[in-house]
Amino acid sequence: MKKDCLSLKDLSKDEILSLIDKSIEIKKKIENREDYKPLKDVILGMIFEKSSTRTRLSFETGMKRLGGDAVFLSSRDIQLGRGETIEDSARVISSYVDIIMIRTFEHSRLMKFAQYSAVPVVNALTDLLHPCQVLADLVTIKEHFGKLDNLKIAFIGDGNNMANSWIYAASVLGLNLSVATPIDLSPSGIVIKEAVEIAESTNANIELTQIPYDAAVNADVIYTDVWASMGEEEQTARKHALLKHYQINENLTKDAKRDYIFMHCLPAHRGEEVTADIIDGEHSVVIEEAKNRTFAQLSVIMKLLGRD
Repeated sequence: MKKDCLSLKDLSKDEILSLIDKSIEIKKKIENREDYKPLKDVILGMIFEKSSTRTRLSFETGMKRLGGDAVFLSSRDIQLGRGETIEDSARVISSYVDIIMIRTFEHSRLMKFAQYSAVPVVNALTDLLHPCQVLADLVTIKEHFGKLDNLKIAFIGDGNNMANSWIYAASVLGLNLSVATPIDLSPSGIVIKEAVEIAESTNANIELTQIPYDAAVNADVIYTDVWASMGEEEQTARKHALLKHYQINENLTKDAKRDYIFMHCLPAHRGEEVTADIIDGEHSVVIEEAKNRTFAQLSVIMKLLGRD
C-alpha cells in the first residue's frame, strides 16, 4: 500500500526524527560530492498551482543530484479540477511518474488527489499546511543546536499554514512551542484540537498567546512568516493593521536567549514582519534553512519510495 506525506501529524516521532537524520546524511553526501544516486530512474511529477522559487529549485535540483529527474507542471499545463476532474488528473498523472509533489490552495484538493493517485504524493504546500518546510526547519535547528529537546521555539505573526505545521510538529515531537498571533488570525481550530490530543501522549508544551513578547522571551528559536501569503493580497491592509505589533525587531528579541536563531521560510518583506537588521544579522539562519529544503524533501521522497 502506497504512503503519502501530507501532514506531519500522520508521522510518528521516530519517523520524523529518522527523516531529520536522513536529511543531514544526504546533505553531507551531496556536499562531499559523493557518487550517491539512490533515486536513479525515478521521475518526480511537480504540480504547481501556486508558484515558488525555493520549492521548485529544491525539489528539481535535489532529484537531479541523486540521479533522478523531475517534470514541472504549472496551472497553465494542466486542467486540474477545471477541465478535468481531480480524480481523473490524479489517475492519469500518476501513471506517468513515480512520485508526485503538489503545491496548491485548498488542502482538500491535495487530499482528493492523493486518494486517487497510484503513486506517493508529497504536500509541497497548501493553505492549511507546509510540512516540508517545517521538516527543513527542524533539520536546521538540529544542526545548529545539536538537539531539539529543551529548546523554546517561538512562532510570531499570522496563524497561517506555517503556524499550523509547527503546531503539529511540536505535538508529535514533544517540543516546547509558543505561538503568538492576534486573536483574529489564530491558527486552525482543528489543528489546535488535534495537536492538544497528540500532546497528551508526548508531553509537548504548546502555548497560544496574543502577546508577542511572551513568546519571544527566553526563546532559542524565533520564527516568523509574511503577513499576507500568496492569494491573500486583498487582505494585506487588514493583516498589516492586526500584525503591526508582531514585527520581529531588536526590541522584541532583546530578552530572547543570547544565542537564539532567527528563522523565516522566505520570501521575506524587510520592514514588515521583520526588520533588516534581524534577518540580515548574526542570529539569522534563513539561507541555510532554505538550502535545507532540498535535503529534507529528498529524505521524504526516499522514505516514501523505500529507498532509504
